[in-house]
Amino acid sequence: MLAAAHAAGVEVEVRPRPRARSLEESAAGLGITPGEIGKTLVVRRSGGAYILAVVPGDRSLAWPKLRAATGANRLSLPEADEALSATGYVRGTITPLGAGGWPVYVDSSLAGRTVALGSGSPDHAAFVAVDDLVASLGATLVDLT
Repeated sequence: MLAAAHAAGVEVEVRPRPRARSLEESAAGLGITPGEIGKTLVVRRSGGAYILAVVPGDRSLAWPKLRAATGANRLSLPEADEALSATGYVRGTITPLGAGGWPVYVDSSLAGRTVALGSGSPDHAAFVAVDDLVASLGATLVDLT
């Protein structure tokens, strides 16, 4: 993840993250609110291609909004083993940095903020400025929640 961030020109602050059983527990362990976590979701398009969606930890993905943003009629969340195979990251550690180079869609409510993303490791979180992430990855900033 750090090599991918460096290659993309994204500044990342990696912090230790205590093991947690929920997103709320993870946020508390980091001293932040759930809304300051950016959940990276692997989404399968029909035909087997993937996209990534980043949404605040305190919100849920609105499937109709993601379908409208992508122009896709059928989208689904793959099983955990498929997400690992596709990205190289275990669920809960997935990051758009180095996770396949697929199109990335970021919820517009995250613009202008710094959030904790997965780092590829269950023991660390990667804090990044969302605007830098969007610019460097050519991500689409859109209302997804």
